[in-house]
Amino acid sequence: MRRAEFEILEDDGTYYGHLPDLPGAWANADTLDECRRELAEVAEEWILLGIAEHHPLPIIDGVQLVVPANVG
Repeated sequence: MRRAEFEILEDDGTYYGHLPDLPGAWANADTLDECRRELAEVAEEWILLGIAEHHPLPIIDGVQLVVPANVG
């Protein structure tokens, strides 16, 4: 979540956040704290879906998640 980027949307004043390392992982909420919580949940789901679908996972901050071939 350190690499998350947030901004306030001018049209409605809500917060938008995304994770550049996880394509399509974004959240939108009324408060920054709520947006952070939602984005953390989205990141977890993004990674779990990637594992379930056998997609390669990105290396983030030098950390590479490796799933053994017999798992999933």
